[in-house]
Amino acid sequence: MDLATLIGLIGGFGVIVGAIATGGDVILFINPASILIVMGGTIAATLMQFPLAHFLTAFKVAAHAFTGKTEAPATLIQEAMELSQVARKSGLLALENVEIRNDFLRQGIQLAIDGHPPEFVRRTLAQDINLGIERHERGQAIFRAMGDVAPAMGMIGTLIGLVQMLSNMDDPKAIGPAMAIALLTTLYGAIIANLFALPIANKLAHRSDEERINKSLILETINAIQEGLNPRVMETLLNTYLPDSQRPTGEEQEAAA
Repeated sequence: MDLATLIGLIGGFGVIVGAIATGGDVILFINPASILIVMGGTIAATLMQFPLAHFLTAFKVAAHAFTGKTEAPATLIQEAMELSQVARKSGLLALENVEIRNDFLRQGIQLAIDGHPPEFVRRTLAQDINLGIERHERGQAIFRAMGDVAPAMGMIGTLIGLVQMLSNMDDPKAIGPAMAIALLTTLYGAIIANLFALPIANKLAHRSDEERINKSLILETINAIQEGLNPRVMETLLNTYLPDSQRPTGEEQEAAA
């Protein structure tokens, strides 16, 4: 569970509800017509931009913003070093008996164990990375589209409410409900866009970047193992994927060796 996403979402809604509650009755801010205009209009307009299958898949992708847990590159490097040392001492076939936690790393090692040439393994894994990035970008695009459409639908609801209000100025009882639609649709559109759709899109982009870096690191690992690269040289290569503050110093590398 990603606590940052959960805390941000709950905290954001909590602040809004708290501000509403301190100023009056929360029920006043619930209007079915406004909800229908904004949510229904946002979904309809988004569906016009994307295929239905992609739209439905986007919500499954969105789950990664809450439940996705990316493995630390340093942990992957440590596991890569262990695999490299086993392969150097006992050969590639010895890796078949080693438990590998990361699915993508396990897939690459299995391709190497099966005897596929390094170029084929690299091409296969690179294709997997590229297709994964495309799927993530598609999900991000859908949520960004929702973030763009929701405020516009809120404005449409505001215009509808104003038209209803102006056409019934002679009936004071009709002014209140019409004004509620006019104001609340703008509020709902802003909340959906800025507290849900756009933050989810940005978090998915962050997740995609993390996954791309990790899979690129794994790709280098598989290639180095197949080429029989010295483990210490491989470690130096893989450490380039770490921020400067996390890279081990020369003394630490000597101690580890």
